[in-house]
Amino acid sequence: MICLASCALGAMWRDGAANEVNAIVCAPTLHGAGSSVNAGDLNIFHPVSPPAFEIRNLAWLVIGIAAAIFVVVEGVLVWSIVRFRKRAEVLGEPVQVFGSNPVELAWTVIPCIIVFVLALATVRTIRDVELQAPPAGALEVDVIGHQWWWEYRMARGEGDESMLVTANELVVPVGRPIWLNLRSADVIHSWWVPRLAGKTDVIPNHVNHTWFQSNTTGVFLGQCAEYCGTQHANMLLRVRVVSDDEFNAWRAAQALPALAHASTAAGRALFLDLACMNCHAIDGVSSGSFGPSLTHLMSRETIGAGAAPLNAQTLRAWIDDPQALKQGCNMPSLKLDADQLDDVVAYLVTLQ
Repeated sequence: MICLASCALGAMWRDGAANEVNAIVCAPTLHGAGSSVNAGDLNIFHPVSPPAFEIRNLAWLVIGIAAAIFVVVEGVLVWSIVRFRKRAEVLGEPVQVFGSNPVELAWTVIPCIIVFVLALATVRTIRDVELQAPPAGALEVDVIGHQWWWEYRMARGEGDESMLVTANELVVPVGRPIWLNLRSADVIHSWWVPRLAGKTDVIPNHVNHTWFQSNTTGVFLGQCAEYCGTQHANMLLRVRVVSDDEFNAWRAAQALPALAHASTAAGRALFLDLACMNCHAIDGVSSGSFGPSLTHLMSRETIGAGAAPLNAQTLRAWIDDPQALKQGCNMPSLKLDADQLDDVVAYLVTLQ
């Protein structure tokens, strides 16, 4: 229990450090998000969703019990040191005392009661957090973990079973249960947004589920919590919770095909002539599935699963040398010259 308490306290310390890092990485992207919360806040003790509240309450219970045990044990230790310190007038061995039925009974029964209480609290928390079916009115989202980015699929609209596909940044409505179907395309990942829900493993050839319901709008950050390869640390998560009207507008825009601009025909032709189209899908243009869909690329706030803010400059740097921004990622550099880079970037920034 003391170990659990120290882990929880360690999580708070790590959250504080992570807040600073995420503030540096993500701050330039927040000006248009309409966020009402600190987007860099990863603290498990600041929940906004029912599963996260349940986990926080269990963590406080464990910390409280562990702290009480610590105080009692250390208090008895200090008292024993003072009470039975060596005295000059006492010669020889102290009186030897063997066994005490009340003491033996106490340190057997009390730990059993503590473990029983913690087991009951844990089982109740698991029951409330790990639902077996989606809550009433839930929005279902398919989540697919890749090395090292996230793919999201959801219905294009109410009553429309066709799927819209986006990547890395999940947009959901406020106040509505969100039911996630978690799959992996390669190795084991773990979906974890601390303020929304607990960690849930994303396993190949198996579907896991988790859910959350935020009653607060804003941007909530998370992290793949299972080591999954070179860029595990940069397999970041962003969940943007918006009003119903904003969500409906976003989903309607995401369901539209990519716009074609005559002024960017050269960049579009390069995209089709090079290996880009084999990895990336753009509705009506290409059907690649190895990398993230680019149909509405510029509606996102980051690039490389949160590695950098998304703008024309970082996009150009990413295409020129992906390894410079995310070393070990699976996107190669195509060694384009300056004019080719300008043409491809000019085309991609029109994908709103």
